[in-house]
Amino acid sequence: MVAPAVTPPLPLASRLGAYVALTKPRIIELLLVTTVPTMVVAEGGVPPLWLIVATVLGGTFAAGGANAINMYVDRDIDALMERTRDRPLVTGAVTPRAALTFAVGLEVVAFAWLWAFVNLLSAVLALSACLFYVFVYTLWLKRTSSSNIVIGGAAGAVPVLIGWSSVTNSVSISAVVLFAVIFFWTPPHFWALAIKYKDDYSRADVPMLPSVASYRDTTRKMLAYTLVVWALTLVFGWTAGLGPLYWVSAVALGAAFTWMSVDVMRTESPAKAIRLFTFSITYITLLFGVMAADVILRNGW
Repeated sequence: MVAPAVTPPLPLASRLGAYVALTKPRIIELLLVTTVPTMVVAEGGVPPLWLIVATVLGGTFAAGGANAINMYVDRDIDALMERTRDRPLVTGAVTPRAALTFAVGLEVVAFAWLWAFVNLLSAVLALSACLFYVFVYTLWLKRTSSSNIVIGGAAGAVPVLIGWSSVTNSVSISAVVLFAVIFFWTPPHFWALAIKYKDDYSRADVPMLPSVASYRDTTRKMLAYTLVVWALTLVFGWTAGLGPLYWVSAVALGAAFTWMSVDVMRTESPAKAIRLFTFSITYITLLFGVMAADVILRNGW
């Protein structure tokens, strides 16, 4: 009788890298890009460094835990998709039980951390984002509705509420408008990427819009959401009392985002859709950077 082969354990660095990959670091980076500038606007200047660090760390733990739970739930379809087949749960670098334990542990740490070092409202918002992402998006909508990323994207918009509440211990109308900016930005951002991977979603039987609708219908919706985002950024400039630097930038960035969306719809080019996806990240990074710069320049450090 031949003994079964024994898979050697991964080196420590590789194991640590696999756990980091479970948190989807690139998505977390984008969430933090929106959190810190929001804190600056809410403060009317630069908040205390300790508060920025505490909020960023708590937000990182919360988002990382939610992303890891998402990978745990989606490990079956991740194995079928080219974009996700190298994720740790697919390759076996992390066991499902270890991944779930790690994810839940991160959420517990996030809640306790934010409650202890920021405030209870921020901790509750972070937990609500995780629960919404896991139960509403991942477990319900993702596999059943083409509106999955539209509704599920609300979870990714919560970090601006956390950033605002970390400074003010409240949620104002400006925070709600900024939440709406991210909420409506998420579908055209994600659908632009999903156009490239629509066959992946079809193979995994996930009704992401580009896999269940025509290119034309998908890009029309992308343009509609982009126009709403542009309008909301102007509403935010008014409610938050921002200055000329923000207004000029918001108009220019919105025009560029809209033009690229029109170009993608007009040319029906998946390559241009990927360029739009890349630009959408640049767009949100610059928009939030400018809003923070506007406040700092006008109100001082």
